[in-house]
Amino acid sequence: MNRQAAIAIAPEVTLLRGFAAPTGPIVDAIGPIAARAPFRRLTTPGGGMMSVAMTNCGPWGWHSDARGYRYVARDPLSGDPWHPMPELFSRLATTAAARGGFPGFEPDACLVNRYEPGAQMGAHRDHDELDMGHPIVSVSIGLPALFLWYGARRGGKPLATLVEDGDVVVWGGSARAGYHGVRKLQAGEHPTTGALRYNLTFRRAK
Repeated sequence: MNRQAAIAIAPEVTLLRGFAAPTGPIVDAIGPIAARAPFRRLTTPGGGMMSVAMTNCGPWGWHSDARGYRYVARDPLSGDPWHPMPELFSRLATTAAARGGFPGFEPDACLVNRYEPGAQMGAHRDHDELDMGHPIVSVSIGLPALFLWYGARRGGKPLATLVEDGDVVVWGGSARAGYHGVRKLQAGEHPTTGALRYNLTFRRAK
């Protein structure tokens, strides 16, 4: 894993350029995860459909439907447990968190997002976890995108940071409940993922 200097996006929000490179082994590991629990576009409690397709691995998976946002131990579509988190994934999350200033992080949930051109992630915050003392680790794979950091409030002009293949963003502490998003993905072609962007979001759910 790359050991380039950490770049501060905001207080306790750190960009690790190329930390997860090369990402080919990560993409290979996504295949079995999606074979067990295929990518799907979830609906929000308000009835809207997300533009990003998702699946999960690890003991817990994040889910959204009319009942709300929550973590579940089994895929609601099949009733099967989520695919175990690959050791490659958990090691990456732990080492990136430590590099970002949060040692001892042990994720028990990995949300795998698949972006096609035109997909985006609106401003939101990750706050469905039981203990907000653990950081978030976000890994970018494939096509570049603009990561938007709003901070304590959803509105206003966000800090926009280009994230490319292998980049990792880590946030926690006072920034743990910060609002963030991803601007609409532009069409392109990447040698590892083709016309797609993947994002791994590691969390400690329980």
